[in-house]
Amino acid sequence: MNIFHLNLPLHFFLRVNRIEILNLTALKLFLKIGLPWICSLAAIFYLGLELGSSSTPPKYSVGEVEEKRKNPQTSSFQTPSRENKLQSLTASSTNSTRFSQKSINNPSLPPNLIRIMEGGDMIESMGAYLDAVRAMDKGNVTEVISAFEALPKGYGRHLEMKLLMRSWSAIDPEAALRYANESLDPKSERRFGISEVLAGWANRDPKGAIEWAKANNSSEKPEDNPLLLGVIKGLAEQNLDSANQIFRNLPQGSARWQASTFLAQKYAEMGFDRAIDWANQFPEEDERMRETILGQMGARLARQDITATAQWVKSMKNDKASLRVMDNLLTQWVTKDATAASQWVDQIAEDDKRYYGMKQLTSRWALSDPIATAEWLNSFPPQLEMDPVVNEFVNRISTRDPEGAAGWALSIVDPKTKEQAVNKAIAAWNRMDPEKAKTWQQNNLPRIK
Repeated sequence: MNIFHLNLPLHFFLRVNRIEILNLTALKLFLKIGLPWICSLAAIFYLGLELGSSSTPPKYSVGEVEEKRKNPQTSSFQTPSRENKLQSLTASSTNSTRFSQKSINNPSLPPNLIRIMEGGDMIESMGAYLDAVRAMDKGNVTEVISAFEALPKGYGRHLEMKLLMRSWSAIDPEAALRYANESLDPKSERRFGISEVLAGWANRDPKGAIEWAKANNSSEKPEDNPLLLGVIKGLAEQNLDSANQIFRNLPQGSARWQASTFLAQKYAEMGFDRAIDWANQFPEEDERMRETILGQMGARLARQDITATAQWVKSMKNDKASLRVMDNLLTQWVTKDATAASQWVDQIAEDDKRYYGMKQLTSRWALSDPIATAEWLNSFPPQLEMDPVVNEFVNRISTRDPEGAAGWALSIVDPKTKEQAVNKAIAAWNRMDPEKAKTWQQNNLPRIK
């Protein structure tokens, strides 16, 4: 090759030759070290597969699987179906649902159920237990109870307990209730278990469940019967209005409170119109409960439909319940469209209700957008009725903008309220910049030290 003919510098060819030498060296190293190492890895991997295959279960065709399921005695493996899981549960039959305490304390569980429940696979264990509960009848109640009692006591088996109680209620609810009273943990299980049995019983025989609940009420206040809550829950699954009728006949007390909370949730799930109808007919003799329950209903409905909830608030009479509903409405509305919420509040006809709404809106809006809140408040002239609204704004912005809070405090009309608001703003300002706060006081409040 004539390098001068190509007009290329000599150092170019020296660099090419050096690269070629390096490439040859790398190739020799690969053939000497790299290739044997790769071959060793491949051999080890192949040996691992061969040795491991002896411990893995054999694969079967679909036909072989079906044949082995039909003839499990001749099978080298078993795929437990619902019937197989429960074969020993139904083998030991008893003619009564009364349980033997001895057999419960010393359970003789079906072998495959023991294997599954002790196997550590949560999904398979729960599946086996569900199969046992579904197949529960008068002949195998004791065995299913034994399976339940094999579980660790406490909140960890709460779901399994509820499933057992609900299934047992369809067979012999009174026996299930005796067991719940005598054997379930009084702190973590008993109350829920009894409620579940009564709910299942009320589904099939409301009259019987109600009679039992009234006859077995042991609360300190006989008129306040907590057992009826389980009945109401069960009735609500089939006939919500029937459950509501029982609720309306309950006297004031804990049971009435719990039932009202439950029904408020259920009616809210039925749709906006059903929920509003129920809320508008809520008993008025207990103002505190009415305020709380309708407030809860307002919070749920506002998450579904803000506009419809706002119309409901406007249609309500000006009482504590309507104000609580408004609170929860504004909490939802401010996060979505605070400007629309402010326009709605401005249009409330009743003065007291409107100023209350303005204060609640200011309390929430000032946290997310104090500038927009201030612009909105500036559209109203200083007046006595606005003092609580402006004072609320001062409270909200004092720690972030004490100078601005002090300026807003000066616009308050009532002297006492003004002084309290100014002092609050100055106290926050002194923690941030005492010199500037002192100067402001000297210029604006010569009479306040």
